[in-house]
Amino acid sequence: MTWLDPSPFLRGVAWLEGQRPVRADPADRGRLPRDTCDRAALPIGVRLEFLAEGARAVQIHYRASAVPGALPDCFALWVQDGPVSETFAEPTAEGVVTIELPPAPGRRFIIHPPESRAPLVLGLRAIGGSLTPAPRQPRWLVHGDSITEGWWSTRPAHSWPATAGRLLGLDTVNLGYAGTAHGELATAEQLAALPADALTLAFGTNCWSQVPCSPPLLYETVRAFLAVVRQGHPGTPLLVVSPVLRPAAEHTANRLGATLAQLRAALEQAVTDRAAGDEALALLPGRDVLGPGQLADGLHPDDEGHAALAHAVAGALRLIRPRAAPHAAVS
Repeated sequence: MTWLDPSPFLRGVAWLEGQRPVRADPADRGRLPRDTCDRAALPIGVRLEFLAEGARAVQIHYRASAVPGALPDCFALWVQDGPVSETFAEPTAEGVVTIELPPAPGRRFIIHPPESRAPLVLGLRAIGGSLTPAPRQPRWLVHGDSITEGWWSTRPAHSWPATAGRLLGLDTVNLGYAGTAHGELATAEQLAALPADALTLAFGTNCWSQVPCSPPLLYETVRAFLAVVRQGHPGTPLLVVSPVLRPAAEHTANRLGATLAQLRAALEQAVTDRAAGDEALALLPGRDVLGPGQLADGLHPDDEGHAALAHAVAGALRLIRPRAAPHAAVS
């Protein structure tokens, strides 16, 4: 059996560095914070999508970084919107995993590889049939922080961007960077340069803590960020999600004397002011999307919280996103 080139099967890809999907422009990394570059090296949200004709299994040949004491690699199989199975493999520098496929003619198979060891898929092949790349879907760029990256979701497929993408039939490109996403204009320029059929921005909570902002500073930062993104996407549906509930920060002042409630209000006002005359720009206020019981650690949603956020985002994006033809693959 011949190994197939994985490139036509990969989804959720923003840029390629050689064969490896990365989540920041390799030619522009020098202008990004180091923590952003570190997180961008992980293939968060990158997955394989295919149709199978008569195949009883698929094999994936992959190479991964060595992580001492790593847990077994988990390859999660979904068919369309539902989970089917999880296949575990012992951590190895290079290996082949075999994943059994149920009969599902004409339906989209999705495989979510393990993300923590940054696996590079070298090839895939069918056992007992054939594989073809799944049809392309409209491309959705999602930028944010660790909540967008999917922290505390138990599986990559359970993160709110992955879930909302399935609900909307979109090719989700996850550009969430844990510990960062403070409105860096270099990131805005990278978003402006990427082809997209829809965009969502969901940052702000780290502007209370890691790099503290005042409300006036965040207001102007958001206005500038939106202006740069709009230079590349003047009419593309753009949804901004303000920070979700963070009980410890809501009424606690940061180093500059700002509470998260005040920062959220400044961010929302910046979007509202920018949205005047821009029918493709919308705001989803994040404060009441989640309750305290849906936070795993007082900051990040658990699986229930990720699902609730996904449904809220999907509902808001449906109101501003017309049907669009999908963009071509990254090369």
